[in-house]
Formats: sequence, structure tokens, C-alpha cells
Amino acid sequence: MVIGKSGRIIPMSMDRSRGIKGLFLVIVSSVGLSQAQAQTIIKLGTIAPEGSVWHDALLETRQRWREISADEVELRIYAGGVLGGEEEMVRKMQRRGLDALAVSGAGLPLIDDIVSCLNIPLLFNTYEELELARGSVAQELESSFEASGFRVLSWAEAGWVHFFSKSPVTTPEDLRELRLWTSPGSPENERMLKQLGFRVVPLPATDMLTGLQTGLIEAIDVPPLFALLDRSYQEAVFMTDLKFAPLVVGTVITSAAWDRLPAEHRPALLASVQEIAGGLRTEVRRAEEEAVAEMVERGLTVVNLDAASAAAWRNTAEAIYPDLVCARDHPALFEKVLSVQRGAAQSP
Repeated sequence: MVIGKSGRIIPMSMDRSRGIKGLFLVIVSSVGLSQAQAQTIIKLGTIAPEGSVWHDALLETRQRWREISADEVELRIYAGGVLGGEEEMVRKMQRRGLDALAVSGAGLPLIDDIVSCLNIPLLFNTYEELELARGSVAQELESSFEASGFRVLSWAEAGWVHFFSKSPVTTPEDLRELRLWTSPGSPENERMLKQLGFRVVPLPATDMLTGLQTGLIEAIDVPPLFALLDRSYQEAVFMTDLKFAPLVVGTVITSAAWDRLPAEHRPALLASVQEIAGGLRTEVRRAEEEAVAEMVERGLTVVNLDAASAAAWRNTAEAIYPDLVCARDHPALFEKVLSVQRGAAQSP
């Protein structure tokens, strides 16, 4: 019905009533569609499990992005490898199936191998040395990523890579007797481990624990936090007290996705990610020590090295430095990293 000029109620035909109702629904739907189109959705994948410090940092980033953009930007997080391993997620990002990744040093070289200059085995002794080296070459690394169509939002770490094994590993020869896990899709890392004389078995990280349980692999090279979260230390009950390399972590977004973000919010969005990453670095370093202590309480044995064994490991690693992808493909950057590390190591 409608109300006439005189105020009289005039019956309305059913067809006309349906037509106006339909028009109303179209208007409402159009408003909803307009609101949905106004929101920028960024799909981010990671193998970091839910409940981990890395996942918590991503949840904080999502909340901060909502606040900064007044809900205009929504970060959708796919954690725990639900979209596959890092190799698969990198391919999805390259094909525009994903917008961003929080990815480890094992996956970052699949985007740009220049980042391998931060993963040199047995080069860094402390996080301070790593930070100085990373700061000195960050501009070169990030410019190379941008040339490949990606933007690095932040840097962090997942901890120091240690060898966890089913039998004690003191020397490189001990590890050569075991089948060592490696991540698939990383030919340069696999080649490096083979150059060191190790027998590697490529497996997705999601199959690592099963591989240990079945005997397919007998040793893994992961940070303590990962071994604790994955419970792989319950199978590989010995941890060699050797900081083989820092596992660098980066949050990377495609240039196309970055350009979709509202221009007026980009500086604040970037600053928030980097601020959270700074806090994450501090949290990971604290949690790493706690993880080792907790695993020892639950039965893990830490294999300590004497000076001779530590020297054997360092000499073995340094012997392959000239063949590393960083030295081969980025010689100037390689020398810069070495120079910064040596200077940091010699400073009081």
C-alpha cells in the first residue's frame, strides 16, 4: 500500500509491491557490495603453527592493520602450513594465489637467492653479529626482492639451527653416518649439505616427525623452538650444542598486493610490521632458551663440544664457503658480510 496526497491509504498491486521490494533489496545489496569492495584483503600464508610466537605476531599485525586502516585492510592468515609447505606457498604467491608470506630462510631463497648471504653456516656467533651484517646489506637485499616483484616488510629470526639426532653427534663425521632431513624445493641448501658430506633426505616439514618415527630420517636441522612445537625432540633425543646458522625469517608481500593497499596508510602499515618484528626478535631469543631447558627436563640430551670438535665443524664449513651461492653469485655482498662479521667478532 501507499499513502496518497490526501493521507488516504491506497492499496498497491502485488506486482508493484514485489517490484519495490526487489528495488529495496538491490539497493541494500549494492551498499553491501560497495562496502565489501572497499575492503582490501591480503592473504598471507605461513608454516608457523597456531599458538607459536610467530603466529601471535601475525595476529597482532592483523589487529594493528585493522586499527590503522579503520577496518579498510583485512589480513587473512593461513597458518600451520594449511596451504602447503613453503615451496608450494612461494609458487602460489608467484602465481597471485597468495599475497604475502611469513617465510623462513629455507623458503626465502626460492623467491630470491640473495638472502642466502644471511644463511652462511657457522659464520655468525651471536645475534648481534647477525643484526650488524643484516643491517649493512638490507638495502641491497630488499632492492633485489623489489626487482623480482616483491617487497620485504620485515626481518626476524626463528632461532639458531641445531642438529637434533637419534644418536649423539659430536663431529661432522658422526652426522655423515645419519640420514639428515632437508626441506624439498631448495636445491642450493641440499647441494650445500651434500658438499659437507651429509646424506640428505628431502621431506616436507609437515612429514618430518613421521620420518623420524619410521626411521626414514635420523637427524634434523631445526631451531629448538620448532623441535619443541613439533615434538620432534621426542624422537631425535640428542641436540648438538652448535649454532650451525641463524634461521632468518622474512615477511614478504607481492608488489601488486602492496600497491592495492591504501596509499595513505602504507607508511603506518609498514611501520607497524617492523615494530612487531622487533618485538618478535626479542621474544624468540628469550623463548629459545626456555625451549631448550624445557626439552632437557623432558629427556633431551645436549651434546657439548670440546674445542677440537668445534674447530672441526668450523673448518668443515669454511672449506665450502667459495662454493656457496652467495659467494658464487653475489661476491661483493659475500665479502661485505664477512667483513662486517669479522669486525663485530673482534670488537670488545
